[in-house]
Amino acid sequence: MTTPFTPAHDDHPHPAAGSSRVLAVAVILTLAYAMIEALAGWWSGSLALLGDAGHMLTDAVALLIAALAARIALLPPSPRHSIGMARAELVAAFINAAFMLAVVGMLVVEGVSRLLEPVEVKGGAVAVVAGAGLVLNLGVAWMLSRGARDLNVRAAMLHVAGDALGSVAALVSGIVVMLTGWSRVDPALTFIIAALIGYSSLRLAREALHGLMEGVPFRLSLPVIGNAMAAVPGVVSVHDLHVWSISSERVALSAHVVLERMDGWTAVLAACASSFGRALVSST
Repeated sequence: MTTPFTPAHDDHPHPAAGSSRVLAVAVILTLAYAMIEALAGWWSGSLALLGDAGHMLTDAVALLIAALAARIALLPPSPRHSIGMARAELVAAFINAAFMLAVVGMLVVEGVSRLLEPVEVKGGAVAVVAGAGLVLNLGVAWMLSRGARDLNVRAAMLHVAGDALGSVAALVSGIVVMLTGWSRVDPALTFIIAALIGYSSLRLAREALHGLMEGVPFRLSLPVIGNAMAAVPGVVSVHDLHVWSISSERVALSAHVVLERMDGWTAVLAACASSFGRALVSST
């Protein structure tokens, strides 16, 4: 028995379509501001702004990966892909999480370099440009939060959150440098931000890899589902039970169910599927 299921509270029958459009807009905005920030960094002599511009460029690439994955996920089933391409979402989420961990590594290396050799920058210019970048990142995050909340969009939001935190760090460091001249505040803030982003990236990578390996979704319990199905009237036993994720919005189940009588198998099938559905809804 195989029962794909979409949670009943999901009001978006095709969430990937909206995700793709929103992510495309996010890519355009992020690329445009990365160019502005790079020019401002070159003009002001700010390594912080140049570094943040490079960070935003990598995030634009990550958002593009997410947008392409959302579009690919819309493809219908085919003889070669019988459940469609919904798993593109999990692949993109894992790639983006790994991408973000690489960015964290670069932030740490750059932070150590700045601690050893502080760079003199124009604090006022850094603060103004970083403040504008923060407004842009918050706007992109708002757009993403209004769409689907699948794993792919969560990965994109992680990158935007990293950008926003980077803008906050640049803003604070610009103000502190402008008022006190203490340039080591930038790497100090960088280490804190790298730790926060690294923790979120590891959680996302773990969830995406678990889904790709067809693990039981973390929010579900295989014994609870098996016992609920075995308790359905007319069921003798349940074995070879498997539960896995097709995407973050779709969960599938297969099992061998032994019945008391075959003449009522359609009603038993519906009851087992209903018990699985209740387990999914109660876990969300």
